[in-house]
Amino acid sequence: MTKLKEKYQKEVIPEMMKKFGYKNVLSTPKIEKVVLNTGFGKLISGKTSKEQEKIINSILEDLTLITGQRPIKTKARKSISGFKLRKGLAIGAKITLRRKMMYDFLERLINIVLPRSRDFRGIEFSSFDKKGNLTIPIKEHIAFPEISPEKTKSIFGLEISVVTDGKSREEIVELLRLLGFPIKR
Repeated sequence: MTKLKEKYQKEVIPEMMKKFGYKNVLSTPKIEKVVLNTGFGKLISGKTSKEQEKIINSILEDLTLITGQRPIKTKARKSISGFKLRKGLAIGAKITLRRKMMYDFLERLINIVLPRSRDFRGIEFSSFDKKGNLTIPIKEHIAFPEISPEKTKSIFGLEISVVTDGKSREEIVELLRLLGFPIKR
């Protein structure tokens, strides 16, 4: 069991039950999944198909190193001539993490990646949607310790969505604050 999951079970659940008056342990909100996604966009535009394939493969390898899980390519649903986009063209990649891998990833995100990111001052309250899901943008993927900046061919940004089963924004903000997320007050 990871330290974060242990902390959730031993410290966060009792604190949440006391603060919000839950009568059952199972009624406390929890993190369901973490979704990472990135777009290839500017990195592959104006390149030949072989160059595009090399860039896409290097991005997929970096995402695999970061999460320990192989990403899937997301494809364009329709053609848009203004963006030089054809239906079925790979335009991004995404990974969904659950259970143990999710807790391992969140532990590294909270303790290593966010403090290492450039100009990071804490997670804004506006990063939460109405249901309480959190979306964190990471400008440079080299903030992850698994990535060697010297060996990386292209630096890309990614978006990390923490999906919860909470009913309100306040519950989820408190849950993530108790778990150790650096949220601005």
